[in-house]
This record gives sequence, C-alpha cells and structure tokens, in this order.
Amino acid sequence: MWRLGFFFHEMAFALLSIFLPLYLLIIDSKNGLFYVGVITAIALFAAIPASFVWGYLCDKTRHYKRYILLALLGSTVMIYLFTFTTYMPLLIVLYAVMSIFHVAHEAPKNVLISELYSHQDWERNFAFYEGLTEVGSVIGLVLGFFASFYGFGPTSTLYLVAGLNFVAFVLSAIFVVDPPMIFERSLVSLEKTVDFASHGVFVASRMMDGIGLDEKLKRENVTAFCCGLVLFSLATSILFTPMPVFVNSIAPTAGFVFAIYVLNSGGAIGGYVLAGRRSQGSTGKARVARLVLFRSLLAFVLLAALNLSSFNVLLTTGILVAMGFLFAVFMVAILSLSMELIPAGKAGLINVLIGVGGAFGSFIGPFIAQASGFLQVFVVAGAIFFAAFVFFKIFA
Repeated sequence: MWRLGFFFHEMAFALLSIFLPLYLLIIDSKNGLFYVGVITAIALFAAIPASFVWGYLCDKTRHYKRYILLALLGSTVMIYLFTFTTYMPLLIVLYAVMSIFHVAHEAPKNVLISELYSHQDWERNFAFYEGLTEVGSVIGLVLGFFASFYGFGPTSTLYLVAGLNFVAFVLSAIFVVDPPMIFERSLVSLEKTVDFASHGVFVASRMMDGIGLDEKLKRENVTAFCCGLVLFSLATSILFTPMPVFVNSIAPTAGFVFAIYVLNSGGAIGGYVLAGRRSQGSTGKARVARLVLFRSLLAFVLLAALNLSSFNVLLTTGILVAMGFLFAVFMVAILSLSMELIPAGKAGLINVLIGVGGAFGSFIGPFIAQASGFLQVFVVAGAIFFAAFVFFKIFA
C-alpha cells in the first residue's frame, strides 16, 4: 500500500511532462522549443546537488518518509503557482524550485525498496514499483488526452496536475512508514567483499598447486558503470526532451501526442512485467549493455520516420513502444545494481549521475532540433547510446 501515493504522483508528472513543452509553445510559438531545453536543463542542474543532499540526509537521519512528503507537497505548491504567470523567467524559476523538491523522494524511495525487502527480491520489487507507477503514467497520459479533447485550458490542466500530486501527498502521509531496521544494503556490501576475498583465496590456492585457471579475479568497474549511466541519461534526454514536439509535428492532432505516449508507457509496463518475472542474476550486467545497444539502433531507425510521409506516425509509435520496453528492463537492472555498488550515505548518487546526463541533454536536444532539425538529434542520440554501450560492456 505504501506505493499508492507514488502511483498518483506519476499520473501527475506524466501529464505534466507532455503538457509542459506544448504549453511553452503556446506562450512563445517562435522560441518555445528553445525554452523547453532551457527550463528543463536549469531544473535538472538545480536538482543535481539537491539529489546528493537529500540522499545523504535521509540516510544520515534514517528518516525517509519526511523527505517523500516534502517532495510531494513542495511539488504541488510549485505547480499551483504556475497558474499565476506566463512570464517565462518566473516559470523557469518555479520549475527549478519544483525540481529541487521533486528529487527529494527518489533516494528515499530506492532505500525503502532495498531495506524493506531482501537482496534476492530487489529486482522483483523494483520492477513492481516501476510497473505500478508506469500504469499511473499511462492513466495520467489518458487524462491528458481527454483534457485536450474536451478543451481544457492551461490553467485547468495545471490544476489537475496539482490536484493529483496533492492526492499523492495525502496517501503517502497515510501509508508510507520508515523501515524498522536498516541493514540490508550493509549485508549485501559485506557479502560481496567476502565473496571476492573467498574467490581470491580459491584462485591463489589453485595457482600454487600448479593448476591453470581460465577465470579472472575481477571487481566491478564502478567508474565505467557511472560513465555509462551518465551517457545513457544524456542520450535519453537529448532524444526525448524535444520528442513531444516532433510527435506533435507528425500527429494529426495534439490528442494523438498523448495517445502515442500512452503506448510508449504500455511498452514500459511490459518491460517491468518481464523484469519482475525473471531474475537477471549474474547475467544482468551483460544484459544491461545489450539493452543500451538495442536502444542505440532504435535511435538510428528513427531517421526513417523523417523520410516516410505515409507511415511516419506508425513507425515512430512502434519505436517509442520498443524504447519504453527496453528502458523499463534497463532501469530495473540499474536500480538493483546501484543499491549493490553505492554505499549507504550516498543513496542520492544514482540520481546525481542520471541528473548530470539529463541536464546537459535536455538543453542540447532542443537546441540541436531548433538549429539543425531532428535528423541531427537522432544521429547524436544514437551515437551517445553506443558510447554508453561501450562503457557498460567494460563494466560487465
């Protein structure tokens, strides 16, 4: 039940994520795409230090609920304040402050899952959480579709987003409870150290006996993992920040934009279901690299959508569904791996890494789209995805 508030939170932010770029285009049709990049980049840059601070504080105090409630209530207030202005600089400030509040729930949420459940159940529960909230995202997008269909104005839509987020706050205040004991991540870290030492002793003893071994004694390359994650986030942000504008340019109506993103979320739900049913185990690291490679190929396939006048909507929709599926499986593996690799007290680091790539990409993507067109966006994103694949391959 503690996840129920996050369900409504994702409903709100899925609607906002598609509505905001279109809203900025309404405010300034000439420079709207540029402002999409600026407002998103500034918000993400503001959230980078905040992610680390929130993660440190929640682990330091061992209180997680309070930061989740702060995130939900602060975001609600900021979204409500959006309705009082169309002045772009003020909107940028409000969105940046909202982003600082918003990331306060990320590290506590990850810690709750890793401390409430045993290590072998982490992937299953991360998948369940992400799948449940993705269903919330789908419902939020459906609400956006009907809001557009029935002629909701910008103010009414923002009221809807703020209301959904406030419901998330109330439900979280009722159902979220701090873990009674916090030790699972420490046990996993200790277990990995003991396993590594035990394997080292085994290899050394076999070599002293004159027995050749093909296996290597190797720790995970955490630096490669971090670099791969930053590059993956960078490519994703370059591709998806201006994507609603691209979809809007090929879709018959604005309502179709929400409908296509509903299907994208449907693909993600399928990915979370698959990830929850099968444990990746020791092959998870290699699978992460393959998932990133497939995402790189799909980014290049998007180039065909620029040259097909009859089937561009269908092709784009299919690619977005596939990307949603791959992203879901990837994120479940990454969240589980990050809880193993990142020590207690630095739970916000995973959000910092994602935020760094996302911040740069959210500015670069719309800038490239407005200056050179979407062909360059797809090429650059595909190339960076491939670079991320190389780093994850090194990590694996």
